Amino acid sequence: MIRQFLPVFALLLGSSFLLFAGGINGLILPVRGSAEGFSAFSLGLLGTGWAIGYMAGCVLTPRLVANVGHVRAFGAMAAIAAVSMLGSAIMLTPWAWIALRGVCGFCFAGAAMIVESWLSDQAAPEQRGRIFGVYTMVNLGAVTAGQMTLTLGDTSGFFFFALGAIFYCLALVPTALSSNSNPAPLVAARLDMKALWRNSPVAVFAVFWVGVSNSAFGTLAAVYAERTGLMLAAIAFFTSLPILAGALAQIPVGILSDRMDRRKVLVGIALAALVADILFITIAPQGRIPNLVLAAILGGSIFAMYPVIVAHANDHAAPGTSIQISGGLLLLYGGGGIVGPLMAGWAMSNFADRALFMVTAVAHVLVIVYTIWRISRRVAVKDADKTAFQVAPGGRGSTPQTAVLGASEAEVQAEADTAAAS
Repeated sequence: MIRQFLPVFALLLGSSFLLFAGGINGLILPVRGSAEGFSAFSLGLLGTGWAIGYMAGCVLTPRLVANVGHVRAFGAMAAIAAVSMLGSAIMLTPWAWIALRGVCGFCFAGAAMIVESWLSDQAAPEQRGRIFGVYTMVNLGAVTAGQMTLTLGDTSGFFFFALGAIFYCLALVPTALSSNSNPAPLVAARLDMKALWRNSPVAVFAVFWVGVSNSAFGTLAAVYAERTGLMLAAIAFFTSLPILAGALAQIPVGILSDRMDRRKVLVGIALAALVADILFITIAPQGRIPNLVLAAILGGSIFAMYPVIVAHANDHAAPGTSIQISGGLLLLYGGGGIVGPLMAGWAMSNFADRALFMVTAVAHVLVIVYTIWRISRRVAVKDADKTAFQVAPGGRGSTPQTAVLGASEAEVQAEADTAAAS
């Protein structure tokens, strides 16, 4: 078992450095920005900037890699991400941070795609599933560790910005140690709305609103927690615990969705999320324990929705199109990621801090209502015709290349044959 992972160990290590830096970066900005007096609206725009940059990175990185190669492209991405984080420490203004966050999102998406391309190229066909599972767990642990690192020092200084920049640079390790000089070309994300809608209207509608909900919470959860009066350690738990809960929830959710109509599972998850939204709004929990419990319930729901939606869409996908479908849904999720923080930031600035959960509640109600209506309009896919549910990182941590890494060798070949024939 250990021998099987030795060829990809350096790549997994490099990916963990990248995600560790991303965990620090994603939490230090709202925490420090709130301490600097930035408005909730401007802090929400950090998430919007990140989503725009991340989507652009998913679309443009394959062309960049084709022009200059994997090694040079990855080096540029890691270096610019480090510079953007250091720039945030120097320029303590919201508008500079929004632009730099967009640059970082672009570089982060590009670097992740290149690492995943290397892993796909290194993985033997019989190892793909295990390597993808290890890759997902390593990244989850790295993000959580990066966020929890903030509890070990003073967030008012330069230290955590520098630490994040150091780990962005350390992520260069995989390209430096990889013996494979010609990995497979990267998969470009293409958004064909007509094809996606014909394939699954539920997936198209739901993935956008789940993107709204998840990005709003992911961007502004730390701001809400800080303004509720939680200490830094509790804030770190408030942002990391939902991600862990979402990862764990995918196991029972996946088993359930393989045995029944995935749309009904999606409705059930959205109802659980809506209950948490309503409790945040109505009881306005005070103190660490009530907030962490509700955050875990909400995270266990919202971060399990994306893989259910992708699996449902792939159930209807024509042979050889599943990777293209996943890439298109990722871009739609990113579109929701642009809108969500903007809506939530405006709502928190003009109403109360718990207006964050009014935005997520609206998104979840829309998903529930539309999905129930579609259940009455279209027969469910038979269990025998379903694709296997794939535990996956949240949409914000996925790239088009993630779908390739998680796919079987047969699915990758089918996609390549379809692309060549078109």
